[in-house]
Amino acid sequence: MRLDAGHRRYDGQHVDQVTEVARLRRSGLPLHAAISQATSVSIRPATSFFAALRSADHGLRSCVLGKRALGAVTAAIEDECLAQARRPVLMGAFQHAQYYRQSESRWSELNRTSESTVVFADFEHSQDSIAQPREVALPADSPVLREWVLVCDAPGFSACVAGWELPAPPGTAERDRRFETLWTLDPGSVRAASAVGIALLRATDPEYADGLEASLSESVGAASPDLQRATSLFARFVEYSQDAAGRQELAS
Repeated sequence: MRLDAGHRRYDGQHVDQVTEVARLRRSGLPLHAAISQATSVSIRPATSFFAALRSADHGLRSCVLGKRALGAVTAAIEDECLAQARRPVLMGAFQHAQYYRQSESRWSELNRTSESTVVFADFEHSQDSIAQPREVALPADSPVLREWVLVCDAPGFSACVAGWELPAPPGTAERDRRFETLWTLDPGSVRAASAVGIALLRATDPEYADGLEASLSESVGAASPDLQRATSLFARFVEYSQDAAGRQELAS
């Protein structure tokens, strides 16, 4: 607002948005992308995995990853879920159904030993099957349709990675897609991400959502300092590895 004397006054929402733009710029986002993210009214903790993860743990360090690096992080968590064999609750967000179809056989194997497996995308309609992951169709205005997500919520092992895709000009190559990414091994933060999936599921299957919520009703403890340090180190390792791979590709 501009006062009669010509001075400007900003309300609390504006201050929050400017602060968020500054945070996103520090994480490496271009200014236009940071403004787009900060002024988006559709990304809320109740409907976005990324926002829920960020709200649950303010100590998380985000970084911008390319598709290849984000895929490697996701695959590592998936393989650890299989190796732990703890009957996890698994959730994945794929943006478009075609991306899920490319990974459907892998997710069928994950589903075979999981307590429950739910995937979200722009499916034509939702589907449930004992032998296959439960497919949940998201509405066109869902912020999750811009997100890449994996949640593994299991006794003794919790992990989550969530990235939202940065706006890119038309014609951007598939390999050049970029995501602002968060990941954590903190059980409480992972449970907050699980709550988002349950809320999304409740819109299409309230009964199943209630059962899933009941199976995750047991309280979880906070991450140990060692686990927090390991998560931070892993984030730095992935970011540096991506930068090194990029420099090598340019050199060749």
